[in-house]
Amino acid sequence: MTRLLAGNSSSPGDLGNLMRMARVIDRAQQYLREHLPQEVREHIFVGGYRQGKLTLITDRAVWMTWLRYEQTRLLQLLHQLPEFETVTGLIFKVRPVSPPKVPPRLTRGLSARAADEISCCAADVDDPMLKRSLERLATHAEANEDSSSPLK
Repeated sequence: MTRLLAGNSSSPGDLGNLMRMARVIDRAQQYLREHLPQEVREHIFVGGYRQGKLTLITDRAVWMTWLRYEQTRLLQLLHQLPEFETVTGLIFKVRPVSPPKVPPRLTRGLSARAADEISCCAADVDDPMLKRSLERLATHAEANEDSSSPLK
């Protein structure tokens, strides 16, 4: 564990480097959000930092266009942070965030006549589990008798 976190004098720890990079990226994210216009803040994310290039991710192409126009100003802002004095450029990516689609809920109802038929079937069944299931289904159908249903 010590080797992963701190490493030794000849090679720094892998996990330690990863944690430092995560803190640096988080600091850049917070700093940019503080200095961006309100309507843009929630749409811009710092995605990574590699070989002098900082990756900015946005959820819409319109914000990427805005970022390209503001690239010089953003680089000047980032150069104010000691960790990002050596940033040579920005990479922009669009990654749309699509909300999960909730499937429409289908509700079905049975007519009173269908409930009567199910109840009659339940009366003729010897299997107790099947009988209870049919009775429960018939009761449910009778409760929805007032609602209009495509199955009527």
